Amino acid sequence: MHIVIMGCGRVGSALAQTLEQQGHTVAVVDQDPTAFRRLGAGFGGRRVTGVGFDQDTLREAGIEDAGAFAAVSSGDNSNIIAARVAREMFGVENVAARIYDPKRAEVYQRLGIPTVATVRWTADQMLRRLLPSGAEPLWRDPSGGVQLAEVHTSPAWIGHKVSKIQDETGVRVAFLTRLGEAMLPTSQTVLQEGDLVHVMMRTDEIDKVEAAFAEGPEEAHA
Repeated sequence: MHIVIMGCGRVGSALAQTLEQQGHTVAVVDQDPTAFRRLGAGFGGRRVTGVGFDQDTLREAGIEDAGAFAAVSSGDNSNIIAARVAREMFGVENVAARIYDPKRAEVYQRLGIPTVATVRWTADQMLRRLLPSGAEPLWRDPSGGVQLAEVHTSPAWIGHKVSKIQDETGVRVAFLTRLGEAMLPTSQTVLQEGDLVHVMMRTDEIDKVEAAFAEGPEEAHA
């Protein structure tokens, strides 16, 4: 696949190098030609100097043949404009934009443009570890009706199977994080101390799900 990246900062350069190592062709766009130094001498992709939402610049970067576009410059406005141009003008199927303002990120996510709000993610993840409670959304579908979330789990669930958790809470356990590693559980997987539980659920049921995870299994209240 050919992939165009707007922004050659730390994120953009690392992304470009990783994608090239995976066998993709990559073009990186940046207004500052000195930024391309971050790519290193071994980078074989295109280096295009220009504004990332300018159509001629994007054409030079091969946007018409691209299967994906990433906007990871330091400007929210530039990123979202570039993402919209890539999707709406050139029909690129896979488009993502990095947005620093979490409120904007949610708006554009609902418009169908996947966003990564790095500042919010970092702050929220730190808070989740310091003050675990409730459910922290990690992803929402464009309609906002379904979401993936990490849900704080009562110690009362430890020792119970994933199938029991799903039956009593009405969610689907998407994956667990155990000892820092993600794992796909089966219905027979037993929850262990320290596991982080990530579930798929309807957004309008979040309060009910939070309560069920906080209270523990039904027999604990019998």
